[in-house]
Order: sequence, then structure tokens, then C-alpha cells
Amino acid sequence: MKTEDMILVSVDDHVVEPPDMFENHLTGRYADRRPYVRRTSTGIDVWMYEGQKIQNLAINAVAGRPKDEYGIDPTSFEQMRPGCYDVHERVKDMNANGVLGSLNFPSFPGFSGRLFAATEDKDFALAVLQAYNDWHIDEWCGAYPERFMPLALPAMWSAELTAREVYRVAEKGCHAISFSENPAVLGFPSLHDTYWDPFWKACSDTGTVPCMHIGSSSQLVNTAPDAPADVMITLQPLNLVQCATDLVWSGIFLRFPDLKVALSEGGIGWIPYFLERIDRTYDRHSAWTGQDLEGHVPSELFREHVITCFISDQAGVRNREQIGIDMITWECDYPHSDAAWPDAPECVEQELAGVPDDEVDKITHLNAMRLFDYDPFSTRPREQCTVGALRAEAAGHDVTIRSTGQKMSGAKTVAEIQAKATA
Repeated sequence: MKTEDMILVSVDDHVVEPPDMFENHLTGRYADRRPYVRRTSTGIDVWMYEGQKIQNLAINAVAGRPKDEYGIDPTSFEQMRPGCYDVHERVKDMNANGVLGSLNFPSFPGFSGRLFAATEDKDFALAVLQAYNDWHIDEWCGAYPERFMPLALPAMWSAELTAREVYRVAEKGCHAISFSENPAVLGFPSLHDTYWDPFWKACSDTGTVPCMHIGSSSQLVNTAPDAPADVMITLQPLNLVQCATDLVWSGIFLRFPDLKVALSEGGIGWIPYFLERIDRTYDRHSAWTGQDLEGHVPSELFREHVITCFISDQAGVRNREQIGIDMITWECDYPHSDAAWPDAPECVEQELAGVPDDEVDKITHLNAMRLFDYDPFSTRPREQCTVGALRAEAAGHDVTIRSTGQKMSGAKTVAEIQAKATA
């Protein structure tokens, strides 16, 4: 397939929340407690939330910068491309990158909204969480509904409240919700606990996909505090190998046979061996562990229920039939350092070299459209959705990679990275 003829839908990008996001959505009794952005004396932009200073407002939003300036920063809005936080500029950046559709994870609240979950006043926590979701659905995605798949945040401190929020946002057209890949680490019941069943039921009832992003539990796999950052970055997919293992053995998919779950930014190359391993585990050990999958094979449950996602993964593409071609989706990861921007189409073409056109279409957009209830073709003719057509719309948009003159964060070890990310 020619590059210009591809249609790209990304199921994992990120938004850096603009300073005025709560103005229209957190009103009345809580108006004076709205989170807001303040610039410190050192020139750092921080979110102020209930007396806390949240410094990582744009962690790793480095699109448009040279690789030698990648790091945990930037620390102010001026150091970012406007497309990180301005939806109109985001769409221009998407056009220039040939990307039709995008699902956006949050930044300052944490991928699963753990900042709100840690709030002592739970009435306020729910109000600010719903304000966030309304902003995301109505303003960010609502500005260009044919270009975005809305993603809600959960009320992680309550399965019942999270279930209600799933039903509420589904009425607004949102059919994806971020959720922790390991809630036990956050002090909540684990994925093995039926405590979460009201949430899984709500997702099943509404066709909502829980999206479990690496690091959404605030924890990544690493070996030692003094290990170089490269160790943590290399091992990031293992975060979701652990999650996948929990999901398969938890019984969730047996209790909710219509549920689909996405493993966001976890890659796919590890999956063939993982599927072999869980099947062998069941065959060799279920008699004494007492595991009963009610006539199912573990790999069958995974292939039927788990949406797999990759940015760059030629090993996974080569083994796509073993993984399950109808559940593989593509991610851009804009504006983070793993993102292919502004040359995503060229990177995808290289990744999918030799793959038949019908399978390219599944991986690049059809699977995402089906699984996330996203139908851009209903309002935008298909011929206007291709890489070539979108880039034509972006003619003249500046995509030059430019130095900001900002030094890298200086965080080199796992401990330093974690300290800076949570400062």
C-alpha cells in the first residue's frame, strides 16, 4: 500500500491540559477550588491542586525537538509545541502527520486519575473528575468529533462511582475509560477481586473499553534504584505483561464475556511467547492450582478480549496471526519521545512492509474504529481521511524540528526519573 493511501487512527496519544480547562466545568460551590496553573519564580509552570504543586504538567511532551533534548521535561507551555495543549493546533499537527483519529490520555492527573483519587474530600474529587471528563469530551474532543475518540477518567476510589461515570459518559458518546493496570499498587482491590464487577459490567453494558496504560499504577518494572534510565525504558512493556497475566487468570472475561480491554503502549512482540506460556501453565498446573476456565483455553480468552497496541514492533507484526489480527491497533504516542512525528506514515509503512493491504487497513484504522465505536467516515468522506489528503490540508504548517536551547532534565537513574516525575 502506498503511504499516501493509508488511513491512520492512533489509540494512544496524550494531551497536555490547557490552563483554562476547568473554567466552564467546575462552577458553583467548587469554583473557588478549581485547579489552576501558576508560574513559579524559576519559570516553571505548575498545576496547583488543593494546596499541592503538581510540577510534571507536560512530562516528556517533546514533539518537535531534537533527540538530544528529550527527557522528563518540558516544564512550561512555551517549551512545547502548541499542539500539545491547543486542540486546533493539535489537529494541524495530526494533519501534517497524516493521522486521522486520536485517543488522548491525560497528563497532570495521572493516566488513571490517581491525583483525584488521592483527594481527601471525595465529593470534591468526584466533582473535579467529572469536570475533567466533561472538558475532555465536550471541548477537546467536541471541537473536532470526527478526529477524536473520547477517553474518560475513572473514580478509582469507588467501583460503584466509576460504574456510574461509565454510564454517564457513554450517554455523551464516550466509549473508552482509562484504568489502572495494577490497582493494588495504588491501595485498591486487585484485578482478581470481584469488587470491580460493577465497573466491568458497566463497561460491558455500554461497549466501553478500559484502557490500561503502562505506568497508570504509578509503577514501572525496574531492577534497582541506581539502574540507568535505559533499564526502566527497556522494561516498560513488562508492566502490561503483568497486567495481561492478571486479566487472563482473574475470571473477569468469564464473568463478562462481552468485555474488551486495551493494553496501551505495551507493544505486541512479547505476546506469542506469552500465549504459549499461559496455555502451558493451564495444561500442566491447573489440576493442582484449581484454575477452571470453563472450557476455554487461556490464549483464546486473551485473543477474544484484549486489544493490543503498538508504536513500533516489527517482531509483533511478523507474528500478527498468532497475536490475533483483528485485535491489533496502532499508536502514535504524540507528543512523547516514542512518537513518530511528523513522519508517522513513513514509519508505519516500514513497519508493515509486505503485509497485505486488507491487514494493513485493519491494523491502521479498521480495528480501532470497530473496537472504540469510532466512525469518522459518517461525517468525513473516506477519500478525505487518507494520509495524502490530510497532509494536503496541512500545507504550509511548520513541522520543523527545532532546538529550544533547554538542557535535558539531568535525571539519569531510575530513582532520579521517578523523583522528578512525581515532584
